[in-house]
Amino acid sequence: MALSRHLQKVNAKPMPELPEVETVRRGLQPAMEGAKIVKAEARRKDLRFPFQKDFIARLEGQTVTGLGRRAKYLMADLTSGDVLLMHLGMSGSFRVLKGDGKSTPGEFHYPRSEDRAHDHVVFHMSSGSAVIFNDPRRFGYMKIIARNALDEEPLLKDLGPEPLGNEFDATMLARACHNKKTSLKAALLDQRVVAGLGNIYVCEALFRAHLSPRRLAATLATKKAEPTDHAKRLVEAIHAVLNAAIKAGGSSISDHRLTTGEMGYFQHSFQVYDREGETCRTPRCGGIVKRFTQNGRSTFWCPKCQK
Repeated sequence: MALSRHLQKVNAKPMPELPEVETVRRGLQPAMEGAKIVKAEARRKDLRFPFQKDFIARLEGQTVTGLGRRAKYLMADLTSGDVLLMHLGMSGSFRVLKGDGKSTPGEFHYPRSEDRAHDHVVFHMSSGSAVIFNDPRRFGYMKIIARNALDEEPLLKDLGPEPLGNEFDATMLARACHNKKTSLKAALLDQRVVAGLGNIYVCEALFRAHLSPRRLAATLATKKAEPTDHAKRLVEAIHAVLNAAIKAGGSSISDHRLTTGEMGYFQHSFQVYDREGETCRTPRCGGIVKRFTQNGRSTFWCPKCQK
């Protein structure tokens, strides 16, 4: 099946969103950034998609000059001018083994998959660490792209601004939603509008902004495409929920683990997500959190205080 059709398939199981990918990036930095890939192993021919024929050859001997993130992708810059693009999929996780063959679990350690048959990619780094990608469902993928070709890369070229970047503000969001006929939630999940947001954090941000997921996206802008107070509140809520989630190491409601094997614990701070039937946490609201299906995904909200 073509790459584009694969990416359009809807799966109900939550995938890692921006905070989870960002915490993984930070966990990999000490082992990868500034270190050379002495040896690379691809222990099968494919993950979600086949590895490029020159995948190993383009990695070995290259130093990782920087480890970044774009939306839900990890991006390792190499001295060759290539970029290694990595996506976790549904169940993909990295772990870092030090030179003594041991990893150091953190305070919230949770044992990840112990089946080493799912250790599909290994990077042996000059830092003395081995970086191992384990993916039981094989829905993750890796691709090497020349940096000067990134602007035309199909996986990246249509992505909107980063929600924590300088470009993303109420003015930008209002312009993107001006005259849109879709719901506010659908607009926020559109990666062309803003990159990296997923179902969990959209639900949480809309709750914090007290905006209904059913509200028309166009209500974020005036007739002149200027931001309304709704747009300003929503941008503040998106910033707040993403920063809080990153600080908490993301949300471990399915397979997400940090590189140490730790659980993220932002799920304990959910205000509406996965809280159907519980009392709304807005002071003096008294409403009940409801769930409904929207664009093929579960939406959680408080009909009483989200308007």
